[in-house]
Amino acid sequence: MLWIRSSYFDAMAQFAFTPPAQPTIAIDGTDTVFPVRRIYCVGRNYAAHAREMGGDDREPPFFFSKPADAIVNCPPGKTVAIGYPSATNDLHYEVELVAALSSGGRDLTPEQGLAAVFGYGIGIDLTRRDLQNGFKAKGQPWDAAKGFDCSAPISPLRPVTASGHASLDARIWLKCDGATRQDSRIDAMIWSVGETIAQCSRLWTLAAGDLIFTGTPEGVGPVLRGQTLEAGIDGVGALSLRIDP
Repeated sequence: MLWIRSSYFDAMAQFAFTPPAQPTIAIDGTDTVFPVRRIYCVGRNYAAHAREMGGDDREPPFFFSKPADAIVNCPPGKTVAIGYPSATNDLHYEVELVAALSSGGRDLTPEQGLAAVFGYGIGIDLTRRDLQNGFKAKGQPWDAAKGFDCSAPISPLRPVTASGHASLDARIWLKCDGATRQDSRIDAMIWSVGETIAQCSRLWTLAAGDLIFTGTPEGVGPVLRGQTLEAGIDGVGALSLRIDP
């Protein structure tokens, strides 16, 4: 059988329609943007959150994903509005440290995983909790509960070259209409950033452009139509998001 490299076809191909725009994230302090390839998310990576969701303190990490175009860029000093998503009456917030990769590979060590980090941002993993609980009860996959439109709001990325790695004692917090709902520190993670990336690389070949949502602390809960979420991580930045009716 004759095998022809896909690049041969790529060179000769004409798209059937105009390809969608490349999802990107702003990079703090620059005019350049970070092209997003894939979004991986780790579940239950803070002990107190694991307990509030019915898990143990140090279970092996598990992952789910969101589509790259679920990104919502949230510029500093501005409140970005998104619509309340369809098919849910129980939308939840989960604030997270996001690691953006500039390199990757398979079966990385934690040290190699940390070295692959380009920079960090603050993300909110929006979740259709009622759908997720229903899918779990039936033993069904819950992609639709996590990977919907506008489900990954994120702040501009702060490059490691400018600010170093996120501090382990950095405060991570979220407020809903001014009331604090989540308040913890990065060192409360069960699996560190490097360990999380290493574990993820055992399941997928990671590459530049990948995002890792590294888990959320305790205090997750519902956000209602018309409410505003504010979130931040010391040394990384902050974002503000309003959920329109």
